[in-house]
Amino acid sequence: MSPIYNIYCDESCHLEHDRQKAMVLGAVWCSSAKARECNVAIRDIKTRYALNKKLEIKWTKVSPAKLDFYRALIDFFFDNENLHFRALIVPDKAKLRHEAFNQSHDDWYYKMYFDLLKAILDPSSSYRIFLDIKDTRSACKAAKLQEVLTNSMYDFSRSIVHNLQNVHSHEVELLQLCDLLIGAVSYVNRGLSGSLAKRELVSHMRERSGYELTWTTLLKEEKVNLLRWKAGDAEA
Repeated sequence: MSPIYNIYCDESCHLEHDRQKAMVLGAVWCSSAKARECNVAIRDIKTRYALNKKLEIKWTKVSPAKLDFYRALIDFFFDNENLHFRALIVPDKAKLRHEAFNQSHDDWYYKMYFDLLKAILDPSSSYRIFLDIKDTRSACKAAKLQEVLTNSMYDFSRSIVHNLQNVHSHEVELLQLCDLLIGAVSYVNRGLSGSLAKRELVSHMRERSGYELTWTTLLKEEKVNLLRWKAGDAEA
């Protein structure tokens, strides 16, 4: 039986006209057998810092009062050998030329998601992919992404991507962890610096990863794998 992995995906500043320069797509993944253990461990960290287990971890909620808690979450990720993170960084959406490549922003968005996931997916393994429910279009987006992945990998029997579904992030701690890691990568790539607490977390993630979080890592990097995408290189 092939190994089964869970992949938890989230995104930051992905809309075409949101007035945000950089976009980040990201994924946290681990073996399906370890997923529950990791989710429980994150809930235990919440308890350790006297927080409600149902508290939703979000980059937008990072504050000085909870800085130690969020730093502990980053340490948990780096200290747990079962957890991995990959992010695709689009540094400047203003440079996109969809008309020149005869595509819509949505078409391009799904291509970027495939570029994010293709470095994770192994044809000898099976995957369950979970996307955060964002809006009323979430179900359509999930179906379209599964179609793109199936066609790109000739996985018509869906033996590689076993299922792809929307979930509520407040119910899944590993999806919340993905939001936190993406938030740090997005923050530095958008050139932001207004929050001392967020700057501290970016610095901590840089220290733990050994990367500046702004450049492409080696493709085989397993812990923090980054792709800085360049407009014009792969839009077609």
